[in-house]
Amino acid sequence: MKKAFFITLLLLISLGCKKEIESSVKEEVSSTKKNEFAIIIHGGAGTILKKNMSDEKETEYKTKLEEAVKVGYTILKNGGTSQEAVMKTIQVMEESPLFNSGKGAVFTHDETNELDASFMDGKTLNAGAVAGVTNVKSPIELAIKVMTDSDHVMLSGKGASEFAKEKGLEIVDPSYFYTERRFKSLQRIKEKEKTALDHDDKMAVFYDSDIKNAKFGTVGCVALDKDGNISAGTSTGGMTNKRYGRIGDSPIIGSGTYANNNTCGVSSTGWGEYFIRNQVAYDISAQMEYKNSSLKEATKDVIQNKLTKLGGTGGVVALDKNGNMSFEFNTAGMYRASMDDKGELVVKIYKE
Repeated sequence: MKKAFFITLLLLISLGCKKEIESSVKEEVSSTKKNEFAIIIHGGAGTILKKNMSDEKETEYKTKLEEAVKVGYTILKNGGTSQEAVMKTIQVMEESPLFNSGKGAVFTHDETNELDASFMDGKTLNAGAVAGVTNVKSPIELAIKVMTDSDHVMLSGKGASEFAKEKGLEIVDPSYFYTERRFKSLQRIKEKEKTALDHDDKMAVFYDSDIKNAKFGTVGCVALDKDGNISAGTSTGGMTNKRYGRIGDSPIIGSGTYANNNTCGVSSTGWGEYFIRNQVAYDISAQMEYKNSSLKEATKDVIQNKLTKLGGTGGVVALDKNGNMSFEFNTAGMYRASMDDKGELVVKIYKE
């Protein structure tokens, strides 16, 4: 009896030591600096299939993603701040009609463009955001200006535009955001919506693939600079055919954007309502802080487990305090790119 007791005791001690060693090893690995600086971006997630993409269009997307990420990389390499890197990188995508942000923003039901953006500083945990902006050329620049030059975190609509004018940001005519491709997309959805409603089939409207995928297409960036500061930003035109001043996750701190120097930075893209309900960006940081999860473990759990179980679709790009990077999405594809401190470039579109 005594022998059995001592054997059991030894096993328990052994298991305890093993767990302690494993925990110690994990902590040591997680505290290892992988990159002195790094940058990661996305250009939206959704049903992006190679069979539906021409070689020319694929090259166009990859070229623009490479251009954008290299802008931020150069800033970081030369000792610039993560804030500047995030803003300049996102502005490249905001000025491209390829993405649902800035110039390529989707149309609302009323055939206007309403832009949202947010930014967060991982060092101070300060943040800025704008929603429903219609005439500011660079929503991400305005979001940063809200953070640096106001007492607020989020401004919306006419008030946000008035603030932008006072701060000297570039104001454009709303027609600047018009693209034929996005306008035609709205008309197709409206026609399908009308047909379905004419047949009293409201569920057909919701489940139509074109309408569901109209929720996707945001741009975002997370950067870590040489001083160890993380910044994250997100910019979007929102959801095609949106009504009633709908606002998604992109301008909401903790949902579409989050950054904390102690953990990580995150930018989200996808079905915004689900990202809001899950507080996706913050949840990733919280799991790293409170559960000691690695960046990969946290992003995988939040996107592939929590978000998916609730019915949400989309993804995130994330970067932790040690320069580890993660692309995580539960859709067929996500426009994405990254560069590390060694200059290694990654540009991808489809799930691999």
